[in-house]
Amino acid sequence: MYGGRQMPHNQEENAMRLLITWLINTLALLAVPYLMHSVQFTSFGAALIAALVLGFVNTLIRPVLLLLTLPATLLTLGLFIFIINGLMFWLVSHLVSGFYVASFWSAVGGAILYSIVSWALSTLLLKKN
Repeated sequence: MYGGRQMPHNQEENAMRLLITWLINTLALLAVPYLMHSVQFTSFGAALIAALVLGFVNTLIRPVLLLLTLPATLLTLGLFIFIINGLMFWLVSHLVSGFYVASFWSAVGGAILYSIVSWALSTLLLKKN
């Protein structure tokens, strides 16, 4: 229900797509410890929360960091973005109890693996409209 009425069809689709994307990102995060032992979760709930916080961090903080580090990104031909992604991954591991990353470089590797697995799952499971 939406204010006493049913939600318009498009809003329901958007809400469902957002929920599916969150679950896909959670599954991608859960796959990382199997590929890289320096990233660990204590529970499925910790992975759900970490995926949610990672989404917020990537939406709110990452764009500001990308803008501030634009000169370094240009000088490295875009490779500095890997460092930014690792920094976001590492930050989330410090914010979420039950999500552990051994070092900054493990966070960079974990962020790369997370991106690859998330992209692959999204490509397979989400259909384009």
